[in-house]
Amino acid sequence: MTQMNFTDKTTKVAIIANGKYQSKRVASKLFSALRDDDSFYLTKKNPDIVITIGGDGMLLSAFHMYEKHLDSVRFVGIHTGHLGFYTDYRDFEVDKLLDNLHSDKGEKVSYPILKVTLTLSDGRQLTSRALNEATVKRFEKTMVADVIINHVQFERFRGDGISVSTPTGSTAYNKSLGGAVLHPTIEALQLTEISSLNNRVFRTLGSSIIVPKKDKIEIIPKRLGSYILSIDNKTYTHRNIAKIEYEIDHRKISFVATPSHTSFWERVKDSFIGDCDS
Repeated sequence: MTQMNFTDKTTKVAIIANGKYQSKRVASKLFSALRDDDSFYLTKKNPDIVITIGGDGMLLSAFHMYEKHLDSVRFVGIHTGHLGFYTDYRDFEVDKLLDNLHSDKGEKVSYPILKVTLTLSDGRQLTSRALNEATVKRFEKTMVADVIINHVQFERFRGDGISVSTPTGSTAYNKSLGGAVLHPTIEALQLTEISSLNNRVFRTLGSSIIVPKKDKIEIIPKRLGSYILSIDNKTYTHRNIAKIEYEIDHRKISFVATPSHTSFWERVKDSFIGDCDS
């Protein structure tokens, strides 16, 4: 996906779409319009703006594709399905998006993301970043793990697993687990238990916990075996995890700040409530 006529003032744009017919149709229209416009240069290498076409899953994939370039890239989404929490434009608003891109002055709206550091029993460390959440579950039987918050051993968890989400991710899996919805200007983590075991012998807090940016969450499994670690829409299996650390990353994800960038509460309302009856 390349074209000629690139200058220092040209905005480099990457277009990423899922395989659905409607997404391909929108991508083709957008590609044709930007290809013939000297203000833009179409390339997937080091873009200034990434346009995703599809839904939130497509934007999550694009985030992980460019997570090493978060300091220099901004995202904007077009949704072609029924629900798009991260997307500002509908599939019939391509012309509106083009108009806003022409008047773009580089402004952005930024949200915190999650840094996850996995330490294996052999000492190896693996680092990942999540836009929505990271979850850990034990593959065999009940998961038992110590939960440490800001160096305080908070509880010994027993249950199916634990989810740690970002503020923007608070409306995703976290919400279905009964967690709170956080505005993304609140730079915090949210820990939510997945089917915790609570009786006269084993006790956990049971409710979701909001942890400030300065604090780190550590999960230390107490049983050997295989664990399933999910980072947004990616899933990994690891044996014998020694520790998982969660913290707010020093970088953020940035979106193109156009007149169409919907407010967070408007997104929440449209996604979960809809029109209110008078």
